[in-house]
Amino acid sequence: MKELLKIINERRSSRMPFDMGKEVPEKDLLQVLEAARWTPTAHNMQNFEIIVVNSKKQLEAIAGIKRGISEAFVRENYNYLSFSEEELKKKKMGIMGTMFPKSWQNPNFKLSDLGKEPDSAQRPVPSAPVLMFVIYDSGKRAPASEGDFLGIMSLGCVMQNMWLMAHSLGLGVQILSSLASEDSVVELRKILKFKLPWKIGFVIRMGYPSAKQQPYLRVRKDIKDFVHYNYFENRSND
Repeated sequence: MKELLKIINERRSSRMPFDMGKEVPEKDLLQVLEAARWTPTAHNMQNFEIIVVNSKKQLEAIAGIKRGISEAFVRENYNYLSFSEEELKKKKMGIMGTMFPKSWQNPNFKLSDLGKEPDSAQRPVPSAPVLMFVIYDSGKRAPASEGDFLGIMSLGCVMQNMWLMAHSLGLGVQILSSLASEDSVVELRKILKFKLPWKIGFVIRMGYPSAKQQPYLRVRKDIKDFVHYNYFENRSND
């Protein structure tokens, strides 16, 4: 197994098509689930369950769901876009605007612009040999944690554990957060047969990429940009 920090550094979102003829081995699937099992959760509440979908019939049913895009998402997303590698390197955060349809790259876009480009507003669920739905019950929260902030933080730990393990096994992963939207959940409740109080935290698309990942610029803040020693104003450990 690779050195942990190297795995963390190499991990990325696999947005390309997956090889639908190559199944995820059961032993690898179980290792990903074992990583989820040992996730640290607030007060050890283990506030999540996972629906693994790998049957062709279920995958086809889910593939028919259209993932809508809200005006709020596009408008707020614009603030985190860069339009050159130089700009992205300078910001040290956000993503390249070229990763999105042209209409999303316009700060003055109109809601009516959405849908004029392929896959810009109503995008079908991309194919994958395995989908994992991580659902949670906000009632299973840690004591004195109104709003379930600690429970949501725990779900982030679940995602990280599963993603890092999958990457170490050579599996591609993409998080489909749009499947947690209100309209999508209505359809998914019918297909997956889960009811309230269970909600979708996030969805993992997993498989083997059918092509080599094209390199793209990834940036992070330097340690000196976000670390403070002993008190907030102090950036130095001298």
